[in-house]
Amino acid sequence: MLPTRLRKNRAVRCLVRETVLTMNDVIYPLFVVEGTGIKREIESLKGQYHLSCDMLADEMRELSACGVKAVILFGVPDHKDGYASSAYSDEGIVQRAVKAIKASAPEMYVIADVCLCEYKSDGHCCFFESDGQIDRKRTISTLSRISVSLAKAGVDMIAPSDMMDGRIEEIRKALDAAGYESVPIMSYAAKFASSFYGPFRDAAGSAPAFGDRRSYQMDPANADEALREIDLDVEEGADIIMVKPASAYLDILAKAKERTVMPLAAYQVSGEYAMLRNAVDLGLMDERVLFESLVCIKRAGANLIITYFAKDVKHLIESYQEA
Repeated sequence: MLPTRLRKNRAVRCLVRETVLTMNDVIYPLFVVEGTGIKREIESLKGQYHLSCDMLADEMRELSACGVKAVILFGVPDHKDGYASSAYSDEGIVQRAVKAIKASAPEMYVIADVCLCEYKSDGHCCFFESDGQIDRKRTISTLSRISVSLAKAGVDMIAPSDMMDGRIEEIRKALDAAGYESVPIMSYAAKFASSFYGPFRDAAGSAPAFGDRRSYQMDPANADEALREIDLDVEEGADIIMVKPASAYLDILAKAKERTVMPLAAYQVSGEYAMLRNAVDLGLMDERVLFESLVCIKRAGANLIITYFAKDVKHLIESYQEA
């Protein structure tokens, strides 16, 4: 066989293409803030914005025009305290954002990130005991309370990103007990303590005030541990399993795909976006690298990709097919 026989023109390349990226694969992250009339570009994430709730209707129209069908929300509240109280308030920033989106674009699928770091004054994803140990029980209780509050607001899916042991089971119990059995959970099952999160922490104002998150996020050196985390979250009732970040952890995605029949998500995180966006804007690479980065994540096993490039995907797909 001569493999190049199946590469000689666009038509045959399209016929034998093994991995296909579509608009059904992508989810767009949104940062929602307090106030009105705000659409403010995030300096560390060129092309991404802080949006107030009154600006979400216009954003939904733009996203729909781009073919985006799902978003994941991150709240940037004005008020932070030691209890993360604004995260579970019925008038919390994400709760109001969910209602605003559903009022203007009921067909948009809305996922809400569930964590404490954006809402706690210390920027950590958990509570601590007086001796510095993680207060797992209190943390999970609060995460469950947040999840129920978001379900009450009308969110379509919950996405816990905290990496606390046992939280999927408890959140599932809380949602079911409150009458939200149909709200699925997408678990950040293998979330690594990565340097790729830098621009996000700037955008969300969620950098830790002390220490770091290595005591609860995963060591980037560990693959077997990631698979154990995935197994545990499947057992606890997660509906979708996520690996985060994406590009540097494609081996984890591929191993997870071999291990489970559960849908897999991957988050192409802020650092990945910033590097690629800047490289294209500086002319160091052409924009086909954006498509390549996404199709590689899909090829590794992701059914869903959370990406800041979601608005560009329709154009990228069309351009690639024409090449």
